[in-house]
Amino acid sequence: MASPAKPIAAIIASEIKATPSQVVAAVELLDEGATVPFIARYRKEVTGGLDDTQLRMLSERLTYLRELEARRASILESIRGQDKLTAELEAKIAAVETKAELEDIYLPYKPKRRTKAEIARERGLGPLAEAILADRSIAPADRAAAFLTAEVADVKTALDGARDIIAEGMTENADLLGRLRNHMKGAAFLRAKVVDGKQEAGAKFSDYFDHSERWATTPGHRALAMLRGWNEEVLSVDIVVDQDDTSPVKPVERMIAAAYNVGGHLPGDKWLAEIIGWTWRVKLSMSLSLDLMRELRERAEEEAIHVFARNLKDLLLAAPAGSRATMGLDPGIRTGVKVAIVDGTGKLLETTTVYPFPPKNDVRGTQAELASLIRKHKVELIAIGNGTGSRETEKLVTDMLSQLPAPKPTKVIVSEAGASVYSASETAALEFPGLDVSLRGAVSIARRLQDPLAELVKIEPKSIGVGQYQHDVDQSKLSRSLDAVVEDAVNAVGVDVNTASAPLLARVSGLGKSSAEAIVAHRDATGPFASRKELLNVPRLGARTFEQCAGFLRIPNGKEPLDASSVHPEAYGVAKKIVAACGRDVRALMGDSVALKSLDPKVFVDERFGLPTVKDILAELEKPGRDPRPSFKTATFADGIDDIKDLKVGMQLEGTVTNVAAFGAFVDIGVHQDGLVHVSQLADRFVKDPHEVVKAGDVVTVRVTEVDVPRKRIGLTMRKDGGAETGREPRSGAPGGNNNRGPAPRQQKPKQPAQGAFGAALMEAMKRK
Repeated sequence: MASPAKPIAAIIASEIKATPSQVVAAVELLDEGATVPFIARYRKEVTGGLDDTQLRMLSERLTYLRELEARRASILESIRGQDKLTAELEAKIAAVETKAELEDIYLPYKPKRRTKAEIARERGLGPLAEAILADRSIAPADRAAAFLTAEVADVKTALDGARDIIAEGMTENADLLGRLRNHMKGAAFLRAKVVDGKQEAGAKFSDYFDHSERWATTPGHRALAMLRGWNEEVLSVDIVVDQDDTSPVKPVERMIAAAYNVGGHLPGDKWLAEIIGWTWRVKLSMSLSLDLMRELRERAEEEAIHVFARNLKDLLLAAPAGSRATMGLDPGIRTGVKVAIVDGTGKLLETTTVYPFPPKNDVRGTQAELASLIRKHKVELIAIGNGTGSRETEKLVTDMLSQLPAPKPTKVIVSEAGASVYSASETAALEFPGLDVSLRGAVSIARRLQDPLAELVKIEPKSIGVGQYQHDVDQSKLSRSLDAVVEDAVNAVGVDVNTASAPLLARVSGLGKSSAEAIVAHRDATGPFASRKELLNVPRLGARTFEQCAGFLRIPNGKEPLDASSVHPEAYGVAKKIVAACGRDVRALMGDSVALKSLDPKVFVDERFGLPTVKDILAELEKPGRDPRPSFKTATFADGIDDIKDLKVGMQLEGTVTNVAAFGAFVDIGVHQDGLVHVSQLADRFVKDPHEVVKAGDVVTVRVTEVDVPRKRIGLTMRKDGGAETGREPRSGAPGGNNNRGPAPRQQKPKQPAQGAFGAALMEAMKRK
């Protein structure tokens, strides 16, 4: 693919705060197949230091702008083929910057089905419409009398035809559409009302039973909540324009009248004013309202996807408990608690199922068996899944640990979101072909405590459940965004090529599923890799792929000490110059910050590697193979607080942040229902973005401010001033208390929306092509 034209580079540069030359350089690398992590880490000189966030934005905008250019070319070709392309029209098409504007201009030239206006023109009524618009002094009815034919039987038929022609012209007037749309964006309100008879069934949407707010400032999470309510036939949702304007002629109609110079008292003016009102009510109002609904949905989806991506990044980069023998417990009541023991490398050692709960109630037998397994495998960590039965299982384990001598294992409640998806996946089947599906989940729970990143990459990101409304947004966009997050997280941490699973290797820059499987197969056949260079012996892993992946793959204790670092093999020469300048062995120099900080980076710059790369090498030598993830820490749940009914206002508890949304953070306090710390309750100061204060995985102290058992809602505060609320918005984050621990089944769209024509049109507009 060719490099972008200068205008595209300039547009993107202004948006990502870079220069056009930086954008051009980055696009050339992307078009050559380089990945974002590789460019961000190892091509800083080429791009002028663009980071991964800028590069992701660049890539996304590049796709949009290239699609815009392709559509522009297609439209120009279509209009040219109709012999209707003028120099003025071509310039107008060349100047637009959005797909919506482009489609507005194309409307009059777009091939369409035979319309009423077209039929009227075929009957010779085009000149009548033009005459009425040109001269208002003669009554339209008098003009129409001259256009009666066999096909136009009377004056009314003639005027109806002229109306259809004029109305179509108004609906295809790009300049007018642009002005009306911009006016609506500032003046429109989004209104939701409960459908009669749905009050009880739709109680989770009660915040929106009679709700209205400005379209322009509607937060994405509230928009998605209302659209979900509409989708479930509980709410009617529509756009109301100029609802506070009480004048007989609405501003939108005055804007249309001004575009056609209608406003006098001539006979034709009155007739045209009626046409304007009719055209607005019947045609423009609905089409433009649907445009706004689509834009609102897209805006809300962008926000939801952004929130999901940030939460996923936090979860993937959560603190690993480390290489310690771990017991994984997947709680179950009737079906028993599934148990899996893995060693420090995650290798499965033993599995079993115990039945401490009804109907068997084998508490003592369970505790004895768990204690035996702990002694046998020297278990240091116990990971308990947070699903049904987790608090009962935790109490059982606590009682059992109290009887054991020190040192005792550390027990941790672990999110099991996605564990069942992994259990039934092809990856799990290949990894544990002879193991029962129910026991695979316990293995995943144990491993995700040891190293969340290494285990969670095996699960489809959407199934991890740290987003809001993930089933309501564009699934293709969501997948692209989440895949990018996983790629960035994996490459930020780095991967031990001799222990990593194929799913983890597949996320490394330049590698994919087939390359990752080839690496694992080669490793299994010939033994561990002794150096990065040996990767070139892997079938179908060529020099280009090696260039992309090598810097992110680690080989601890290999032949080449630098192979354990993030220094790229192509820059080993620079690293060895640094080592030589210190007169030390590379192993002795690694970690010696005093010696390394005494060096002048400029001395080691050459024609290929500039100052940014040299500084990165020095930083890596100072802390080789450093892990960017935080230290491991766990929350302690309060004894005796196992259910939402046990909560009382004023209780102070410790919990773990499971999910961060635009309106606040959800916290697991051990009662099987996450509580919400509203954004206004996160700190004793104004907080615009909850991510400023918390992230998924954080251990926090909260105080209970509200307990709504019927609606399964728990209000929490992290403020120290008593949690006084100020201007709290509708609590729409998760209707019905959905804490997003796992994916809910997608709601089916109603076959017959409850809100009439607009609802039917809205359903059609919301369909994704």
